[in-house]
Amino acid sequence: MPLNPSWQEILLRLLLTLIAGALIGLNREAHGKAAGLRTTILVGLAAAISMVQANLLLSVGGKTPDSFAVMDVLRFPLGVLTGVGFIGGGTILRKGDLVSGVTTAATLWVMTAIGLAFGGGQLWLGFAGTLLSLVTLLALKWVDLRIPREHHAMVALGTGGVTAPDLAAILKPLGYEARLAGTDRLGRAGAQRFVFDVSWTRPEPSELPPALLATLAQYGDVEEIRISSETTG
Repeated sequence: MPLNPSWQEILLRLLLTLIAGALIGLNREAHGKAAGLRTTILVGLAAAISMVQANLLLSVGGKTPDSFAVMDVLRFPLGVLTGVGFIGGGTILRKGDLVSGVTTAATLWVMTAIGLAFGGGQLWLGFAGTLLSLVTLLALKWVDLRIPREHHAMVALGTGGVTAPDLAAILKPLGYEARLAGTDRLGRAGAQRFVFDVSWTRPEPSELPPALLATLAQYGDVEEIRISSETTG
């Protein structure tokens, strides 16, 4: 990291940060995430500008004989990393057992590190971080979608003459597990319904498969369905 970078070097660092942020931000934007193209670029530029500022201040004397303060300019970019942690925390949402935004928060965090690398003049480190981030977000997404994972859903069935053991025996050959979670009564008539915890393991989104819905409908009125556990990016 040169003590006195030229304005051409500084411009190159900021431009490379902008390009890296645009490439990574486009992926988040395409997936409809709140922290998309502009947010990712701005986070990266903030980190790069902070690192450039620290670079420019390296040649400044931090302490005089009559001074009590010691200037540690490298704490400046470290403070940026901490601040981005709060921004990333704001992108993580939890509703019951549903958690979303974790990948977006991690993307902002790594974009900050990439911005610091470019801002500090470590161009090859910034290139490597950008490339690996894109591979993780694009190529590994294909792998992630094919990893079998466990899904859970709460399914409420109206009285249809099916018991919990019956439903469990019906769904088991189809690859689903059903467990009676409880019963309750709804409405003025106090109609009884059965609440089941249905689980399955498949490399597919958390929506209830149509085949399962069709099977459940044969044995009672499906009154309520709620996906109870899933983690998304």
